[in-house]
Amino acid sequence: MTTILYDALGPRARRRMGVGTTVGAVLLAGLLSLALLRLSDHGQLSGELWSVLLNADLRQLLVDGLVATLRVAGVSLLLSLGFGMVLAVGRLARQPWLRVPVRIWVEVFRGLPLLLLIFFIFLGAPAVGVNVSTFWALTIGISLYNSAVISEIIRAGILSLPRGQTEAAYAIGLSGAATMRLIILPQAVRLMLPALISQMVVLLKETSLGFIIGYTELLRNGRIAVEYLGGSYAIAVYTEIAFVYLAVNLLLSWAASTVDRRMTRGPATK
Repeated sequence: MTTILYDALGPRARRRMGVGTTVGAVLLAGLLSLALLRLSDHGQLSGELWSVLLNADLRQLLVDGLVATLRVAGVSLLLSLGFGMVLAVGRLARQPWLRVPVRIWVEVFRGLPLLLLIFFIFLGAPAVGVNVSTFWALTIGISLYNSAVISEIIRAGILSLPRGQTEAAYAIGLSGAATMRLIILPQAVRLMLPALISQMVVLLKETSLGFIIGYTELLRNGRIAVEYLGGSYAIAVYTEIAFVYLAVNLLLSWAASTVDRRMTRGPATK
């Protein structure tokens, strides 16, 4: 029995993999136990330190930071998807005067570090007389970078479809725009959805770079709390922040998977 990408594991290979998995789990559990023991020896697991997570002011500060994070992530995601779609279509254009500049644009913004883009916008815009808030400096920087990455994901999804799809659409009289909108993109979205989900998760985590320019997102508010409470509370506060990021990313993945299943089943028939 084989799959498309590799041969299925045989009995011996499955046993070796089972042993490796068990050994890895034991080692991981041992490291975790050792870490907890060391933290306990230094008093980092005391109830006094962790009870601060129940403090109403701290929770409100973290909620405000989460809302600010989601604002940047939501706007950046919409801009990245919209602009990425335009860039992908431009890269697939037949006209060199359109295709070549778009390719240069994509390669430039995909190759630049995101932090450098944010600094360019936040520090460079005022130098030419344009005032940019921390929200828009972070949002524009994330959108420029991710739109270039998403455009390549979309382009790869479109190119993965058989050329017969496009030829059949032209044969029945559809225009190029209608073919892309009605035939190509709906099929390509299903193929590129896993990659898009991964990039959405990355985009959400990239909002944490906002603390560098003073945007009060979740991580920066956590840092403010630690500076106010004291360094001994850092592990407790940052652990809660880590769980918040994990919960939001899992929720995003679940929502995208639900959409994928519904798209695969298609509209319900009466």
